[in-house]
Amino acid sequence: MLATYEILVIVMLGSFIALIFTGFPIAWVLAGLSVVFSVGGVLAAEYLGWDTYFLADWRIFGVIVQRIYAQMSNWVLVALPMFIFMGLMLERSGVAERLMVDFSRLFGRFNGGLGLAVVVIGILLAASTGIVGASVVLLAVLSVPIMLEQKYSPAFATGVVASAGTLGILIPPSIMLIIMADQLSLSVGNLFMGALLPGLLLGGLYIVFVLIAARLIKGLAPAPTDLPPVTAGLVLTTLLHVIPPLLLILAVLGSILFGLATPTEAASIGALGGIVLAAAYGALTYDRLRESVYLTVRTTAMVCWLFVGSYTFSSVFSYLGGEHLISEFVSGLDITPLQFLILAQLIIFALGWPLEWSEIIIIFVPIFLPLLAIFNIDPLFFGILVALNLQTSFLTPPMAMSAYYLKGIAPPEVRLTQIFWGVLPFLFMVFVSMAIVYIFPGAVYYLPELFYGR
Repeated sequence: MLATYEILVIVMLGSFIALIFTGFPIAWVLAGLSVVFSVGGVLAAEYLGWDTYFLADWRIFGVIVQRIYAQMSNWVLVALPMFIFMGLMLERSGVAERLMVDFSRLFGRFNGGLGLAVVVIGILLAASTGIVGASVVLLAVLSVPIMLEQKYSPAFATGVVASAGTLGILIPPSIMLIIMADQLSLSVGNLFMGALLPGLLLGGLYIVFVLIAARLIKGLAPAPTDLPPVTAGLVLTTLLHVIPPLLLILAVLGSILFGLATPTEAASIGALGGIVLAAAYGALTYDRLRESVYLTVRTTAMVCWLFVGSYTFSSVFSYLGGEHLISEFVSGLDITPLQFLILAQLIIFALGWPLEWSEIIIIFVPIFLPLLAIFNIDPLFFGILVALNLQTSFLTPPMAMSAYYLKGIAPPEVRLTQIFWGVLPFLFMVFVSMAIVYIFPGAVYYLPELFYGR
């Protein structure tokens, strides 16, 4: 027979899952359930004598407030708004437009060349903006009309754009990795270095697929016949347009990599560099600066309210005995570490349909954290697999947010079903990259070991 605290834990978790689908803001759902079950748990213990595990005293509310305050005063999280601001300024600087023109003339002369250009620009945007919606929309505006004009398959063209734009949450510096490092109690630098090679691996798989598919399937991504020949001037111009954002990325990552700056200090370098680049390209105006600041504050506030809601929820859930109950349940399953990893990744994959990546990391990743020690799984390795897996939350129909971002900006003749079909091969590449990382864990550990002696 279940104890009272076990019943409360199950009802609390079930209520959260049910309320997800109401469309009500997740932060308020978390906070509201926390108040209801914390007050209910204390009242049940005080007046009915129920066994509610730890939650049996009004003083517990002071502990919950202290946990929330400690989390929100975390110095590492200051990097979050500055990386967001850096990305927004670079997006408005005109760098991507210049690169698209140059890469189209340089690579667009062979089958799938424009797709290759989109993935390469997507990788550069991922390492500079880190904002999926902005990257997908920007790539769509720049490349989809050109690819359709050159008779690319609409499904193929939109699939490349949606997938390349989604790399923004994986390749460092990434706001997702900053939040995940906090949830897994890891160094941001370690997680950045651990994610770099898997992120580039996934981008490389996209490029391989684009080139092979364009060569094998006739008419999928034909090469134009009217491009001028490649000249030294074109190559030099392309390099000049690539170098500034590349230097900024290297300055940010390099300062973290070599221990010259903390992630927060490196983020401030990135924010300043974004302003300087926008000014250098003549794109720094008062309206753009004001809009970037506004969007930075709005995005940061959204994430911070999720932190408040999730830490309230996790505190009450923990004090009710939720983590203890889950640990006992998983320990009793008698499964191997590989089976646990597969089960955890399937859960993350399923959660990607109704939830945003931020909600998955802030709410559910901490639930897995105590279980990692049971199966002797390194949190760094687990975090990178989760980061790869979260690519699918943007690409898996019917809740593929990258597809919806793209549909909102694509020409009217492009159907949503075509975008869904286009992203499926790239979705398969995500699973391939996860398998490669599991088989060759050195992809995760090589850079952290090289620079940090992990």
